[in-house]
Amino acid sequence: MHAMVLAARGAPLTPVERPDPIPGPGEVRIKVGACGVCRTDLHVVDGELPDIPYPIVPGHEVVGRVEAVGSGVAGLQPGMRVGVPWLGFTCGECFYCRADKENLCDRPKFTGYTRDGGFASHLVADSRYCFPLGEEGEDAALAPLLCAGLIGWRSLVMAGEGKALGIYGFGAAGHIVAQVARAQGRTIHAFTRRGDEEAQKLALSLGADWAGASEDKPPAELDAAIIYAPVGPLVPLALRAVRKGGRVVCAGIHMSDIPSFPYSILWGERQIVSVANLTRKDGTDFFMAAARANIRTHTTVFPLERANEALARLRDGKLVGAAVLRP
Repeated sequence: MHAMVLAARGAPLTPVERPDPIPGPGEVRIKVGACGVCRTDLHVVDGELPDIPYPIVPGHEVVGRVEAVGSGVAGLQPGMRVGVPWLGFTCGECFYCRADKENLCDRPKFTGYTRDGGFASHLVADSRYCFPLGEEGEDAALAPLLCAGLIGWRSLVMAGEGKALGIYGFGAAGHIVAQVARAQGRTIHAFTRRGDEEAQKLALSLGADWAGASEDKPPAELDAAIIYAPVGPLVPLALRAVRKGGRVVCAGIHMSDIPSFPYSILWGERQIVSVANLTRKDGTDFFMAAARANIRTHTTVFPLERANEALARLRDGKLVGAAVLRP
């Protein structure tokens, strides 16, 4: 197999050839067809997440086909197309797992962070944390759904049922969740970096009612706002944009420091909440909603060996939609 490996914090990914991995009990080996490039991959590469077990293969928006099956695997067989998401294992024993909150598990494992991921030609995954995908759609188009879509869905549910929705950061997750929200009959207000006309144009093409800079005041008060960009100063901006009783959802796994802000913009029973990981039920619910919304992802495809370039373009804000690696 071939993989792009992160050997140390901040190091460029290095191409490495390894023996094909052998799936253990309950595991499957997957031949990767495509793997999306997520902002969380940047947090891994830049060492912004704790306890990274170097060397590690990033990537957690994996679409591929089961190639080999370990003992005790039920429901998956060679040739099936599956998706491998961020959440790669939970203990099933801690308070959170027993309370049906496996996204908060005390002893989880994460694809591309604490176990090798999909920036490779093959990977081994826990079969219980793979989603059968069927045959409709291309691998590269489906890949961003495995995290940008899933986290987008969870953040949309946490935002509540308000009609007027603000989306701060219109990248991979934003452009997917906007389509779902639009199908639900919501009005969409897309916030981007100032001057990012391409992202604003994409937002409007996907049905957004308004698009502008993050510092701009939207034309109407928002019922809720979701922040996908890992930029702490967006929190007070979003609080100023939501109505009394509104909610600001911070959807990233990492964010720069939130600056101080006057209590007056939080008062009025406004709320700030965060999203942590996902559950397998999120996956089931999201793929049903995605089918109803007829989601179309906007992707830029790179060969696997150009993973560093894809990460650099994501870091510099030079991607519209999502980047995808293809082995």
